Amino acid sequence: ISKNHMNSNIAGNRMVQTVPTVRPNETIAEVERVLIERAKDFETINYIYITDEENRLLGVLSLKEVFRAPKNLAVRNLMKTKPVTAGFGTRPEKIANLALKYNLKAVPITDKDNRLLGVVPSDVILKILHEEHSKYVMRSAGVVFSRGQTKDIISASAILYTCKRVPWLVVGLAGGVAAAFMVNAFEDAIKEMLTLTAFIPAIVYMADAVGSQTQTIFIRSLAVDHSLGMKKYITREIIAGLAIATFLSLLISAISFVWWKPAILGAILGISFFVTIITAIAVALLLPWIFLRAKIDPAIASGPFATVIRDILSLIIYLSVASVMI
Repeated sequence: ISKNHMNSNIAGNRMVQTVPTVRPNETIAEVERVLIERAKDFETINYIYITDEENRLLGVLSLKEVFRAPKNLAVRNLMKTKPVTAGFGTRPEKIANLALKYNLKAVPITDKDNRLLGVVPSDVILKILHEEHSKYVMRSAGVVFSRGQTKDIISASAILYTCKRVPWLVVGLAGGVAAAFMVNAFEDAIKEMLTLTAFIPAIVYMADAVGSQTQTIFIRSLAVDHSLGMKKYITREIIAGLAIATFLSLLISAISFVWWKPAILGAILGISFFVTIITAIAVALLLPWIFLRAKIDPAIASGPFATVIRDILSLIIYLSVASVMI
């Protein structure tokens, strides 16, 4: 265990080892006596863990159940078998997700032979949740940091603070320059119908808004459910995406026809909105999946990197449709 403790990004490094354990044939009265006599020794007492002679985990009993049960009742008759457990090398965020999913105050850590190694207690689970939230927010905003630096970002020096923010902003700037070249490449279409330029912000915004919604929900779903059924999930997203794209494209076409009159402008906007929204949804699903397969935090895909891709693609689609139709 000591060797593995060197890795700070595994559950085994977050566990406590002094927890109440009893044998299945002991009575509730004996369990109460152990709790009273050794209360100061235990690092957490949310649950009592039932183990055999070889320290294999057989079941678990909550503190509330102990004090409600008859004193002469054997633990084996009250314990919950098949407790939710995690391995020593499990990532901390998965421990937190298990606690949330099964409403647990602590998660036991076992080895491959189901021997109890320790427990990740409630205060540690809360800390993990806070750390993961901080990491996600920072990465989504394009702030680059090393492990353990999120908690220091508030008190960081101006130089360090600047260095952590600049890398993805440079990527965004490069994307803006690329977008400017693309707009310039479609100069003829824009000169033919100057009103097209007025809708560039709307096209770009809609791609970012729909993409961000889809991506945030997808990344959250991946974090909560590691066995997420991708086929069913993507089918739902496709259906929802088609409905959203159809509604918004018809709406913008109607608004364009009422206020700007040329029917061709309404057609350009309707087609562009539809294709842009579908593309934004596809990018929002594909990027996190690629990052996940590459064993990189998918939250990175929801920051400036994704924004640059969506902005460039939305401009290409809009101006290409305009060029063809004009």
